[in-house]
Amino acid sequence: MNDHRNTILAVILSGMVLISWQYFFVAPQMERQQAAQKAQQQAQQTQTPGAQTPGTPAPGTPAPQAGGTPAPAAPDGAASVPAPGQQPRAALPLTRDAALASSPRVKIDTPRVSGSIALKGGRVDDVSLTQYRVTVDPKSPAITLFSPSGAPNPYYAEFGWIGASGANVKLPDASTDWKQEGTNALTVATPVTLTYDNGEGLLFRRTISIDENYLFTVKDDVKNNGSAPITLYPFALISRHGTPHVEGFYILHEGMIGVLGDKGLQEFTYKSIDEKKSESFKVTNGWLGITDKYWAATLLPDPSLSLQARFSSTPSGQSKTYQADYLLDAQTIAPGANGRAEARLFAGAKETPLIDAYDKKLHLNRFELLIDWGWFYFITKPMFWAIDYLFRLVGNFGVAILLVTVLIKLIFFPLANKSYASMAKMKNIQPEMMALRERYPDDKQKQQQEMMALYKREKINPVAGCLPILIQIPVFFALYKVLFVTIEMRHAPFFGWIKDLSAPDPTNIFNLFGLIPFDPTTVPMFGHFLVLGIWPIIMGITMWVQMKLNPAPPDPTQKMIFDWMPLIFTFMLASFPAGLVIYWAWNNLLSVIQQGIIMKKNGAKIELFDNIKSTFVSSKGDQTADSSKPSVKQDNKPSEKDKAAKSKA
Repeated sequence: MNDHRNTILAVILSGMVLISWQYFFVAPQMERQQAAQKAQQQAQQTQTPGAQTPGTPAPGTPAPQAGGTPAPAAPDGAASVPAPGQQPRAALPLTRDAALASSPRVKIDTPRVSGSIALKGGRVDDVSLTQYRVTVDPKSPAITLFSPSGAPNPYYAEFGWIGASGANVKLPDASTDWKQEGTNALTVATPVTLTYDNGEGLLFRRTISIDENYLFTVKDDVKNNGSAPITLYPFALISRHGTPHVEGFYILHEGMIGVLGDKGLQEFTYKSIDEKKSESFKVTNGWLGITDKYWAATLLPDPSLSLQARFSSTPSGQSKTYQADYLLDAQTIAPGANGRAEARLFAGAKETPLIDAYDKKLHLNRFELLIDWGWFYFITKPMFWAIDYLFRLVGNFGVAILLVTVLIKLIFFPLANKSYASMAKMKNIQPEMMALRERYPDDKQKQQQEMMALYKREKINPVAGCLPILIQIPVFFALYKVLFVTIEMRHAPFFGWIKDLSAPDPTNIFNLFGLIPFDPTTVPMFGHFLVLGIWPIIMGITMWVQMKLNPAPPDPTQKMIFDWMPLIFTFMLASFPAGLVIYWAWNNLLSVIQQGIIMKKNGAKIELFDNIKSTFVSSKGDQTADSSKPSVKQDNKPSEKDKAAKSKA
């Protein structure tokens, strides 16, 4: 009776685990993906340049600007860092193309970045990453990182000067019309120079350059042609309007980020900075910005400079505006003298080799942490480097993952050998274990004592069989991190139908792998359960075969759990990145081969096919092919009917 109760309980708990996983993980993930795809489609449905949206200014006029919420006062008598320009609540946003057309611009044209710089305000507010696409289709639009004020979801970087508190100095701001020297576009070889004369004795000059990747360098010079000294504070900011879509996974940080001197890594989600409103730091040797899963915009001041760094969130109509900014120490510029400030902006893809190169070249404070390697970075990052190195040899990240799996197997080969050898010995002493249960059927404590003595006598570690699984846990997590956070894995194809190793297997058994023209995941209430592709099925089969290679547990509850585990893992991993599922399936196959060889070497009978057969074939009556149920007790103890027959004889 107890065995049946335990079996039912195991099945119920297994089902609860599966349902909970689907409800709390798979369903929200699918909803976020569908929302992101819908948002991307809406963003792509923009009007043609020059088209006018009802209720908005006509193209060719400046985008409306209104004073934002005042920023907290800066220290040492400086005025506030400028709050981001905001649009009046009554005004509807322009399309992105219309917003770009509303201001004269300087073109950005490099192999990796396209876009423009607004002459009104001198902002870097139009950046697209030409080597990255929205979808796996190479004809899909390039990734848009920055958008100008007035467009939907503005996102930009701004640089300049602020005066001392109370000083009446006319300084360039978001509405300033800069003039370009020359007509060249911003390229790797040709910087762009902008000038502005405030008409009160101050001449401002801004030189913007860009390297072959994503690093902008902005040099601001000011010449004091007046008769009195002036005190100015250099600043830089990154402003993002509206709360962006985030993946929402606890293993990935998206939002405000920085490494700020002795304060170390500082991370604030959009929700947490909304609650705090503002967070300031007075530090030396820092950098800060805003990060997405694959893209980031960060300010990289000279590590030797002291800066007042700040993250903030302010109301902006019906949404929020997020800002990362810093203010440098004051410069007092005498009449006839010049002041200079230099700022650097990283605005691009978080490519691991590139981030590490900037970290070393610019002597930054752990810029590598812009990529969220997690707590186990000492495993995750070496895992990435190994996969990336093999990719450069074989040209396919999927094959590189398979090769890394083999290397991991070789590294842990001695430990796995001991584990599988112990499991083989466990299989050899199964008859003795069954005999102990027969001898002490009602004394569980005595059973355990005798079994431990048996283990000790045969030099068997009863928990050794768990070691292969325990070894896989950190490796599995590290690989999951690599696939999830590194842009190198984004849209990386394998073979056949796997076009993106960082995305789930796109096939689904519930529409016969595409033969039936409908998406099962859209079924109300149950759609998030109907996710099961080819590779998860292969993974589940290999896991089931590996389970069947081991001796069946004598306890019915344990056996039921092990029988259901492959099915549960199949559904759980169906929504994971395909690269991770491929790794798990390949690892299972290698484990089956390795375990079979070691069991044969130790003289243990390999009952793989017998165990598989016992799963499907049952005998007549109440008896089953379950090899885990002992029949000794039933065979050796005479029944009451047999006793009666003997008495009559």
